[in-house]
Amino acid sequence: MASVNDDEKLYLESSKFQSRDELVKSVRAFYFNKGFGLSICNSKKDTFVLLKCDRGGSYRDRNDGGETRKRSTVTRLIDCPFKIEGRKGWDGMWIFRTKCMKHNHEQSSDISGHSLFRRLPADCIESVKDMTKSGIPPRQILCSLRQRDPNLPANSRTIYNFNAKVRRENLGNRSMVDALFEELQVGGFWYDILYDEQGHITSFFFAHPLSIKLAKTFSDTFVMDCTYKINRYHMPLLDIIGVSCFNTSFYSGFAFLEREDEESYIWALNAFKKILGSENQPSVIMTDRELALMNAISKVFPAATNLLCVWHIEKNVLANCKKHFKREAEFDIFMSSWKNVIYSITEAIFLNNWWEFKLSYEVKKEAIDYITNIWLPWKEKFVSA
Repeated sequence: MASVNDDEKLYLESSKFQSRDELVKSVRAFYFNKGFGLSICNSKKDTFVLLKCDRGGSYRDRNDGGETRKRSTVTRLIDCPFKIEGRKGWDGMWIFRTKCMKHNHEQSSDISGHSLFRRLPADCIESVKDMTKSGIPPRQILCSLRQRDPNLPANSRTIYNFNAKVRRENLGNRSMVDALFEELQVGGFWYDILYDEQGHITSFFFAHPLSIKLAKTFSDTFVMDCTYKINRYHMPLLDIIGVSCFNTSFYSGFAFLEREDEESYIWALNAFKKILGSENQPSVIMTDRELALMNAISKVFPAATNLLCVWHIEKNVLANCKKHFKREAEFDIFMSSWKNVIYSITEAIFLNNWWEFKLSYEVKKEAIDYITNIWLPWKEKFVSA
């Protein structure tokens, strides 16, 4: 336990300050050097301010639903009794009045463990805002700040919390969804929304005005794929990418979906169809082996040819077949033979290459069965022939 020492008594008994803020700043700096953090727990303007150890108090369950909420983190509060009162005297000077000078814990060896001292200095705030707007990750922002001040006690969580605070301030009284819709309207985005019976958003399609212009101009070929867990709701994001006549790619549209089922994909593709217009229908749509998406494409864009992405196929074959080979070199030859099958330029060459491939690896039954059952039924969608 930490006890009161002589220099602490002398500081508290002899110190006088012109203002409340001066007193608070001084006493925090004094105890910072001793390894303790102080926070304000009560105050009255021009009268008094009561400071306590930042480990005072205890965790309170703020759940109003009646059920006990289980914490996922450990609280630092351990009911430390330490308290100091600063009061304005008859002469206008602020002085200390001690309450309880004992801590029920030892001083901290690393003061950055106290959130109070991890706050960003005023001269760093604008720099953090500018770097955040530029898309620089919090860890890199922290490295940049520490190059200026090696003793800066802030950590990555400090940057995350500061950015969250700025976002809340920017939202004002708006919900995040309302703010999003306002930003989309200001930016000229086209968007469509699907709600459930309770009024919750289940699907959301949006496209930038330049993306729409490019999609209408280069409407022959599109690549569609879903990515996962890139948002707090873990909603799949359908990413639609167009291909120009210069063989460059561009974003055409995005759709957050509730589920990866045929119904959700049909809704998203119909939304995309609206921005293309009846005269700009795709000729080729490239996907991975997502059966629900493939079925939706056949219904919304029946005239389009749906091809399977060879890169995705090779990644899947690698993940499912490599385990059946003991040597790396042997598997490399297997993959080379499989590519010969994929890039067969005529049907006759394909049949010959496939027969040789099966014959060469008949002892690798699991690998051949995987390709036969999963990929061969869709050969018309990825074999060159």
